[in-house]
Amino acid sequence: MRKAKELELSRRGLMAATAITASVPAVPSAAQAQAGAAPAPDMLVMSKVSLKVNGQPVNLEMDTRTSLLDMLREHLKLTGTKKGCDHGQCGACTAIVNGRRINTCLTLALMHEGDDVTTIEGLGSPDDLHPMQAAFVKHDGYQCGYCTPGQICSATAMLEEIKAGIPSHVTADLTAPPQLTADELRERMSGNICRCGAYSNIVEAITEVAGRQA
Repeated sequence: MRKAKELELSRRGLMAATAITASVPAVPSAAQAQAGAAPAPDMLVMSKVSLKVNGQPVNLEMDTRTSLLDMLREHLKLTGTKKGCDHGQCGACTAIVNGRRINTCLTLALMHEGDDVTTIEGLGSPDDLHPMQAAFVKHDGYQCGYCTPGQICSATAMLEEIKAGIPSHVTADLTAPPQLTADELRERMSGNICRCGAYSNIVEAITEVAGRQA
C-alpha cells in the first residue's frame, strides 16, 4: 500500500512539473539577444507596398504577413473578392493580377509590388456590366452568389489564356491553338467551386461570351 501511494505521488509530481515547465515562456539567452533573435509572434513588422488596383495607384503600409486577399478586403474595402476556404481550394478569392488569375488568399500583398490587380469591382459596375457579368445575370450563373465574383474573374482570364494559346491538362493537340470545348472549359474552371451547383448555367454564360469574342 505504501509503495502504491509513493508511486501515485511521484506521478502527480511529474505531471505538475511538466505543466509548469510548459507554461513558462522561453527566455532568449544574452547571446541570442545580441545576435538579433526573431521577433515574437505578436510583434508586427510593417512594410510599404505600391501597386495598382482596378486602375488606381495604391500605396499602403501593412503587416508583412498580410495576404493579398486581406489587403483587398480589409485595407481597401473591396469586399467583392470573397474569403471562402482561405486555403486556395475553392476559388472564391480569385482576382486577376497582370492579366493572370490567381488565388489571392495564397499570396502576400508585399509580393505584388508594382503589379496591376483587377477585382470584380474593376471589371464592371451595375450601370456598365462587363460582358461576363451580363452573361452570368442572363443565364442565372449563380444561386447564393458567394462564389460568383471569383467565377467571373476566373472565366474572364481563362478566355484570355485560350486566346494566348496556353494549353491545359486536357488539350489534345499542343501544336494547335486550344479550342473551348466542354472538356477544356470544365478543366480550366475546375479550381472554382460552386457549392450551389450552378455549373450548367455558368458553362452557358462562358460559352456565350466566348462565342461573341470568336
